[in-house]
Amino acid sequence: MNAISANDLHSRVIALAAACQSLAMLRDFARKGSTEDQQFTILLESIVNTDPQHINALYGDLSGLKRGFQIIVDQLSNKPHTKDNDLTRYLAGIMALERRLSKSPEGFNILANRISEIKRQQQHFALTDPQMLSNLASIYTDVISPLGAKIQVVGMPQQIQKRLIQDKIRTLLLATMRSVVLWRQLGGRRRHLIFQRKKILHSTQHYLATI
Repeated sequence: MNAISANDLHSRVIALAAACQSLAMLRDFARKGSTEDQQFTILLESIVNTDPQHINALYGDLSGLKRGFQIIVDQLSNKPHTKDNDLTRYLAGIMALERRLSKSPEGFNILANRISEIKRQQQHFALTDPQMLSNLASIYTDVISPLGAKIQVVGMPQQIQKRLIQDKIRTLLLATMRSVVLWRQLGGRRRHLIFQRKKILHSTQHYLATI
């Protein structure tokens, strides 16, 4: 997954917001079986957009990431009642898998090849087609999941037992990985969530005030 080459806090915050939003939508599917269709499509498209010239080319109008920005504020604020432990665990899990992926050139090559196959299939099917979702989910299952500890998604049994919901959840984990890869390529590190917390919050609140 190629990305814009930069070391910019504001761009990193956008990538982090996209990761958080992917995880929140994953939680929607696990709990309710549905989520916001337009935002879901935006995140799917970010997976296959592997060479954007600008971060907005990945996520478009940043108002579509408003939920992700709000999650950053909720998770990093000093208000314990706003934090979601499941989202924290999911994000930590993906970041751990991303570190393993970053040390595996072979894994990156396999990932790139599998995504190229998806891009060719887009000539015939929409990304939201059930077969395409199955194909995207299999990338996560085959390439990302074996890198480390599996992420245990919490939800309603009547939802997470459905094959299509499972595919959507794994696809959103792949979308989260795409955003975390970009976040790291833009200079993001896990320690920044602690030592740059105030700066991240300030940047996030700026976005929320303008969208």
